[in-house]
Amino acid sequence: MINIILSNIAYEYDVYTLVKAFYPEETIKVIGKDEFHQIEADNNIILEVSSSVKSKEASTVLLREISVDFLEDCIQFTFADTSYKSHIQTLTIDASTPKAQYKNAMKRMLYGMLSETTHRTLPWGILTGIRPTKLVYEMLEEGHQDTEIREKMKEVYLCSEAKLSMSLRIAKREEQLLREIDYRQGYSLYIGIPFCPSTCLYCSFTSYSIAKYSNYVEAYLVALQKEIEYAATCFPDKRLTTVYFGGGTPTTLTAEQLDYLLGLVKKNFDFTHVKEFCVEAGRPDSITREKLQVLKKWGVDRISINPQSMQQKTLDLIGRKHTVDEIKEAFHLARETGHENINMDIIIGLPGENPEDVADTLKQINELNPDSLTVHTLAIKRAARLNIEKENYSNLKASEVPAMLEQTIEYAEKNDYLPYYLYRQKNMADNLENIGYARYGKEGLYNILIMEEQQTILALGAGGMSKFVFHEENRIERVDNVKSVTDYISRIDEMIARKQQFLQQNDNL
Repeated sequence: MINIILSNIAYEYDVYTLVKAFYPEETIKVIGKDEFHQIEADNNIILEVSSSVKSKEASTVLLREISVDFLEDCIQFTFADTSYKSHIQTLTIDASTPKAQYKNAMKRMLYGMLSETTHRTLPWGILTGIRPTKLVYEMLEEGHQDTEIREKMKEVYLCSEAKLSMSLRIAKREEQLLREIDYRQGYSLYIGIPFCPSTCLYCSFTSYSIAKYSNYVEAYLVALQKEIEYAATCFPDKRLTTVYFGGGTPTTLTAEQLDYLLGLVKKNFDFTHVKEFCVEAGRPDSITREKLQVLKKWGVDRISINPQSMQQKTLDLIGRKHTVDEIKEAFHLARETGHENINMDIIIGLPGENPEDVADTLKQINELNPDSLTVHTLAIKRAARLNIEKENYSNLKASEVPAMLEQTIEYAEKNDYLPYYLYRQKNMADNLENIGYARYGKEGLYNILIMEEQQTILALGAGGMSKFVFHEENRIERVDNVKSVTDYISRIDEMIARKQQFLQQNDNL
């Protein structure tokens, strides 16, 4: 365990995430300085060390404690190892320095000490948020030149050349695509279907087994209809830009249920200016010809069939109740029924996989020739079974994850897939990222809008998180729905009231 002791708990997230990026296997506890002194006075402080971190030079560093003191004219950092030796560095900086500059200076100093201790660097430098390209996008919007952007990303955020080049390329593509959309005057719609054939080992999303929750589906759709009918009244003066059905797996619904739900949305919303209507078909074991025909009937123009891996051993391990052949069959069926924009997702860093497995997965996907490919790096979330039951999978860690990512980059380049959006998540393998690739004209516009937070997203269904973007104020507000299916059904009037109250209080949106 590494204890982090802070004199100002306001910087907890910034310090914790940076330390965790260097020590992903360690348990890290953050303690306020006052609380720490109280524990110390009571002689109850427990300082544990759970594992060692080996550097590239094969030396071993065991960190016990990191203390950060935010003083009036400086910040003092103290690193203590298990032999109780301390290393102290001081950053001279006035507390009246603008907050963003103060925070970044603090993170650069901490990064330098952690890098020196572990003999490692991080590809994204001090950037620990999930939207690194948003910074680049905003600088492009403000009219900054490439050289200025590169200089700031390197000097302020310590971003590597490779990640900087990727960010700049993606942000320029996003800017080009969004230029064709009046996103400031529009909004997008997200509808969540929180049911899946089974729950994957790594999943922490709002999803419930359709086998166990089948009795709730009809009641869920009744509640969802009520929210849809209300949502259609929210923005009479805005144009609907994109519609996205996610989950869960929307195609766990029957063909009849899908037909009714999609028809309901088309009836209540004006699709005149909609640029993209996307449904996550997701799991191959939820796809039928009849369902694919229903999607075409209602004008769905982008779907996603997500294998995650084309290795049967991996599919079995992570709880995907289908075969590799079923993935291929579902894809071919989608083509036969007229779907011309199909995305496929894969995850690198899955338990037990190595670069040879990823190479074979890419080879099999290449034979299918999807229109876009989204490459996720495994992020182990707190609520996922892979984390809760981690002792059962400790001997199945993926090897050489950065090499896997390089394989996917090379594959995309070779097969004319252009990177068009990027995001990161907490606890990602090797501090890497997720990248969306697409053939020209096949990009997922909703993905850009939600990740770059450039447009209001009205989110419906269990677990939906609406984001309201106030461009003039550079402000984003969130209004969430409950995650539980049963709570959503019983509290649907409250979910509607939350949005209603927010919109009444913010009639300038």
